[in-house]
Amino acid sequence: MKFTIPLLLAALCANASAFAPSLTVTGRSNQRTPAFSRASTSLTMVLDTAMKSRLDGIRRSYLTLTERLADPDVIADSNLLRQVMKDRSMSEEVVMAFNEYTRLEEELEGAQELFEASDDVEMREMARSEIKDIQEKMEELERQIKILLLPKDPNDDRNCMLEIRAGTGGSEANIFADHRTNFLLGVSSRYITQGDLLDVYRKYMASEGWQVSMMDSTPGDDGGYKNVVLEVRGDSVYSKLKWEAGVHRVQRVPATETQGRVHTSTATVAIMPECDEVDIKIDPKDIEMSTMRSGGAGGQNVNKVETAVDLLHKPTGIRIKCTQERSQLKNKELAMKILMTRLYDIENEKREAEERARRGDQIGTGGRSEKIRTYNWKDSRVSDHRLGQNYPLQNFLGGEVGPIIDGLIAKDQEAKLRQLSEDAMN
Repeated sequence: MKFTIPLLLAALCANASAFAPSLTVTGRSNQRTPAFSRASTSLTMVLDTAMKSRLDGIRRSYLTLTERLADPDVIADSNLLRQVMKDRSMSEEVVMAFNEYTRLEEELEGAQELFEASDDVEMREMARSEIKDIQEKMEELERQIKILLLPKDPNDDRNCMLEIRAGTGGSEANIFADHRTNFLLGVSSRYITQGDLLDVYRKYMASEGWQVSMMDSTPGDDGGYKNVVLEVRGDSVYSKLKWEAGVHRVQRVPATETQGRVHTSTATVAIMPECDEVDIKIDPKDIEMSTMRSGGAGGQNVNKVETAVDLLHKPTGIRIKCTQERSQLKNKELAMKILMTRLYDIENEKREAEERARRGDQIGTGGRSEKIRTYNWKDSRVSDHRLGQNYPLQNFLGGEVGPIIDGLIAKDQEAKLRQLSEDAMN
């Protein structure tokens, strides 16, 4: 029997009305109404009977998947075992939150009964305080469950390729894209050694435990890179790095400046989810490929044998040159992998544009032409324009990208919750 937890979660999220709180208005009566009656809780409890029934279904499926992990047939099939573990992990947080919610419901019912039955003032006050604490915890869990059930980006669990391309600013843009050098720190007359944008990402990726490998690079004339492409592999890589896509602007006095003037340069970051041949089909007739000598370091092989590959995808005009590997075959494979990723990224951008148009522009366009962040060396601050917040530059240069990404994820969740609420009211 095959279980499809992702489909169940998607169906659950599709019913936006289930997230809407059911408001109950009761008339006045001559009878004494307890301060925390069961009727009054309907104003805040959004998990109605239909929603609880669906969550019960997710919990039963989760328990069934847990039992399957001990099935000898599943254990013997590594691919099936991996799929069962993945399906189970996708619903685990929801189930744990719902279990805690139902436990608190039982505690709330007991506290309410104590409040209504007792005539002792101190006992009633104790029950009143306990009811308030439990309700606050339940409201927080309700919010957590709603967030966990929000529709997920289908690419969030994928690995990705990160591309940094030098923009305006000439050689300074190349240096910002990737080069460790000395920069004048605004108000100070001394020079300090700083990590560049790529170095920041490498530190952040290392802190996340991700694996990073260089896929392609184009050296700049004055150091650094005009263009660099990294492959990043790990847990939920795209779900975090996708928030870095866009134009990054730096304002500082470069080492090449003799009159102390502040220069503005940019680098464009593209985050492309990895795909495979199942996602993208490429017609061999659309590919034009030529070979050449790589040159540079690597011994006689790369200097005398045509190991480098120049690939052109005629329908889109995408051109990829690969010289990273020491064999022509490996460079061909690398070029095709980059091409598939770029083509998938084009389709992904179209899908995301449609989604943004549907729910409104909440956190910028998400496009790589959007200016998302400014790095100001003089004031030693990083300004994220989507959040409207500033962060310490030194922390960012140390690889502390997480707080900014967490803020963007939280803002996106708020926007989605607001959209669900509006859809439920319409």
